[in-house]
Amino acid sequence: MLLPQLREDVLKANLELVRAGLVLYTFGNASGVDRTEGLVAIKPSGVPYEQMTPADIVVCDLSGKIIEGRLKPSSDLDTHLELYREFPAIGGVVHTHSEFATAWAQAGRDIPAFGTTHADYFHGPVPATEALSDAEIQGEYVLNTGKAIVRRFRDLDPSAMPAVLVAGHAPFTWGKNAMDAAHNAVILETVARMAFYTTLLRPDGLGVSQALLNRHYLRKHGTDATYGQ
Repeated sequence: MLLPQLREDVLKANLELVRAGLVLYTFGNASGVDRTEGLVAIKPSGVPYEQMTPADIVVCDLSGKIIEGRLKPSSDLDTHLELYREFPAIGGVVHTHSEFATAWAQAGRDIPAFGTTHADYFHGPVPATEALSDAEIQGEYVLNTGKAIVRRFRDLDPSAMPAVLVAGHAPFTWGKNAMDAAHNAVILETVARMAFYTTLLRPDGLGVSQALLNRHYLRKHGTDATYGQ
């Protein structure tokens, strides 16, 4: 079996989405990439999570050619591949329809950086993409979803903002590997829920100051980070 460790890691990331309550039934998917081999491992399409084994995880190259696997890959494969091609620093991608993050995506609204919990993981508002055109939807829809994400990040650093809301659709997150991407999906849902409640309590809230945003983000992610051991 090709890439047994990567397949095991991708399976664990998919199961983490279930454990965290971010997916229903067969919704959602996680993938990971081996940059040395140029191969991606991704959840098979429509397979119940409780039935999956590492052997069920599909392996393909960065053009989408299936290299190994008896099942069809996730229907979101082309979005994952576009992110791997365009964001070379990432090692894992996750897509869910988690409730609060999806609500912000359906509204086509960025998630404001209201406080330090947000700032610990996302260096600014979590961005929403523009809506896809009819031509994009009727054409290579899944690939065009990835292209819409890449366009939204034209002036953003995907390492400092490991999440996006696809307008009218749902969130994608990424990270240094599949489990890190799943971790970011869990955090995204948490801050999306808190931001929703914050807007109810204070509709005119302006969000956290840039100084506090920087302080909390950089203490965990900057070159002089002090958080952790």
